[in-house]
Amino acid sequence: MSTFWARSLAIVLIALLLSLVVWPFFGPLGVLLLFCLLLLGVLGFHLLQIARLVRWLQQPSLDTVPESFGTWETVYSQLYQMVREQSRSQQKLTNTLDRFVSAGEAMPDGVVMLNDKDRIEWCNPLAMRHFNLDRKKDVGQQISYLVRAPDFIEYLRLQDFSHPLTMRVGRNQEMVLSVQLVPFDVSRKLLLSRDVTQLDRVQTVLRDFVANVSHELRTPLTVVGGFLETLIDMPTLDAELTRKYMGMMQTQTQRMHRLVEDLLVLSRLESNQQSVPEERINLPQLLQTLLVEAQGLSQGRHQIELKVDGSSWLIGSHDELHSAFGNLISNAIRYTPEGGMIKLSWSEANGSGQFAVTDSGIGIEAKHISRLTERFYRVDRGRSRETGGTGLGLAIVKHVLMRHQAMLEVSSELGRGSRFAACFPPQRLVLAGIPI
Repeated sequence: MSTFWARSLAIVLIALLLSLVVWPFFGPLGVLLLFCLLLLGVLGFHLLQIARLVRWLQQPSLDTVPESFGTWETVYSQLYQMVREQSRSQQKLTNTLDRFVSAGEAMPDGVVMLNDKDRIEWCNPLAMRHFNLDRKKDVGQQISYLVRAPDFIEYLRLQDFSHPLTMRVGRNQEMVLSVQLVPFDVSRKLLLSRDVTQLDRVQTVLRDFVANVSHELRTPLTVVGGFLETLIDMPTLDAELTRKYMGMMQTQTQRMHRLVEDLLVLSRLESNQQSVPEERINLPQLLQTLLVEAQGLSQGRHQIELKVDGSSWLIGSHDELHSAFGNLISNAIRYTPEGGMIKLSWSEANGSGQFAVTDSGIGIEAKHISRLTERFYRVDRGRSRETGGTGLGLAIVKHVLMRHQAMLEVSSELGRGSRFAACFPPQRLVLAGIPI
C-alpha cells in the first residue's frame, strides 16, 4: 500500500506542475479541463484493467495472468502467486487422491463406496467382478437393484455392521463371497467383499471327509459287533458257524486295516514338507514287479500285458511311486470284468516319460473324471465297496505325482474302458547307469 500512495502522490504532483504551466496560457478553465482529462485517463486505464481481469477470471490459467504496471502490476503479481500456490495445492491433492484410488484398485478385496442412500459412488475392479458391476454405467445406482440376493438385501436393511455375510453369487451360484459393511463417516460406508470359494470348498471337503471316514468305519464295526453279540448269546458254539463268522469278521477287520493304512499314507503325503528322495529307480525292474503283482491280484481273470518303449530310469521315491503305480493297476483290475484286457505301458517322448494303465473295463462318465482324485469320491459307492476299495487310492496317486512334479491324465468312455497315465517331466528321467 505504501507503493500505491507514493504513486498516487507522484501523479498529484505531476498534475500540479502541469496546472502551473497551463494556468498562464489558459487560466482556470484550462486547468480544470486538464484535470478532467487526467481523471478520464486514469479511469479508462482502471476500467481496461478490470475488463482484462474479468476476461481472465472466465478462463483462469497460470499461463495467462495479465501483465500491467503501477498498482495493477502489484495486483496481478499477487494474483499470479495465489493462483500458483492454489495450483500446487490442487496438484498435491490430485496426486494424493490418485494414490488412494490406486491403493483401492490394488486391494485384494472388493471395495464399493456407498452414499447415505446406498447408491454406488465408486468401486474397484475386484468388486466389479464379484458383483458383476460396470463402473461407467452403475455409478449412482442403488446397490440393491444390482445385487438381488435376498440375504444381501436383508443385510442392507438391518444395517448390522458387526459381522460379515456369506453369500453365493454368479450365474450358477459358483462363487462364495464374504461381504461386510463398514461405515467411514457420517453418511458413507464401504462394502467389502472377499472371495472365500476355495475356503468353502475346503470346509466342504473336510465335512465330507469326516462323514465318509465315519461311514466307512461304521459298517465293518457294525458287522464285527453283530457277529460278536451273536457268538456271545449262543449257548453252545458250533465250530463250523464260528469259523464262518470269524472269517467274515476277519474280512471286515482287513477292510478297516486297509482304510487306516491308506489314511495314514495320505496324511503323511499331505503333511510331508521334505523333498522327495533322489533315488535312482530301476524302472524296468519295477515294471516287472508290478506285472507280477497285477497277475497275482487278478488270479487269472484278466489278460494283462506289459509294453516298455524306452530305457530311462526314474529319479524319486521308489516306495511312493511303487504305491502310486500299484493303486492305478489295482483299480483297473477291480473295475474290469472277468476276461477283460489290462495293458501296462512305459513310453518316452521329447525327454518326458509316461506310465499308463489301460483297461477294457466299465468306464467312467465324463462328469465324474474331474473329481476322481478327491478323497472318498466314488462313482458307484456300492460297487466300490464290493471290490474292496477304500476310496483313497487316486488321492494317494495325485499327491505322490505332485511330489514328483508329475501329473495324472485320465481319459475314459462309459462301457469301453479307461486310461490312467502318470506323466513325468524330463528332470525326473535319467539314463540307466548314469549317476545323478
